[in-house]
Amino acid sequence: MKSVAPGTVIFHRHRGYGVITSVNLLTGWISARFGSEIRTLDLNLGSDEVQHADGEPILFRRRPPDRMPHARLMALVRELHRAGYQRLYMYSWPRPSGLHWRWHLFAGQRNWMERPWREGWYGSGSDYNFNPVLGWGDAPGETAEQLVRTLAKFDPHGLAQALGRDEDHSEWFERVCAALLPNYAFTLGWDRRDGPVPSSLPVIAVRRGITAYDGPALPWPPGWARLWAGPNMAASPLLTRKLPANAPFDAGD
Repeated sequence: MKSVAPGTVIFHRHRGYGVITSVNLLTGWISARFGSEIRTLDLNLGSDEVQHADGEPILFRRRPPDRMPHARLMALVRELHRAGYQRLYMYSWPRPSGLHWRWHLFAGQRNWMERPWREGWYGSGSDYNFNPVLGWGDAPGETAEQLVRTLAKFDPHGLAQALGRDEDHSEWFERVCAALLPNYAFTLGWDRRDGPVPSSLPVIAVRRGITAYDGPALPWPPGWARLWAGPNMAASPLLTRKLPANAPFDAGD
């Protein structure tokens, strides 16, 4: 697919050939100048049938963009689980501001509290809003299969640590993906000021305009209940655990 940017030569069925002067890919609108006209014409890439100069259509997905990559990451992890990399885990939790959600992939031992940090294996929805990539050489909009290949190329040693069996977790993850994808994702954190640990897995929408999740209640991941020392379970592990000195996020972020 060719790039669309100011200076791109386009063809419009009513105006002929022209040049793009500005692009807004968040809304799908462009401005273009045709022939010797001084004024620009505003066009919508989703409905005005704009083409590149060689006749290739310029297509624009009219669905609102994802605010966070969590659903794509879930699809990635599911593909790897099916391929035998069942010791791959996904942790997601809200930033204290409540505006965005962080994500963290880790492999090896399933330890939710002491998770190894590898470059490119973590990120935040706040960064994804402006640069919709995951950080391991992937391109925006890659499918789960493409993301698997780019991750394997980026960090084969890290991915090799995920090779192995964890049937309890992979079966739970498969069930969660079947219920939530493609519009929802799960989070393993909550605000303790809202009360004790919820009885079911918290669910979040990954883009605007999605109705609140009304599907079946989903259980927490296997082994999650054993993390809690007291019967009350009123605090989040995110808010109570001490981050290591080399953690990529500041505790107050």
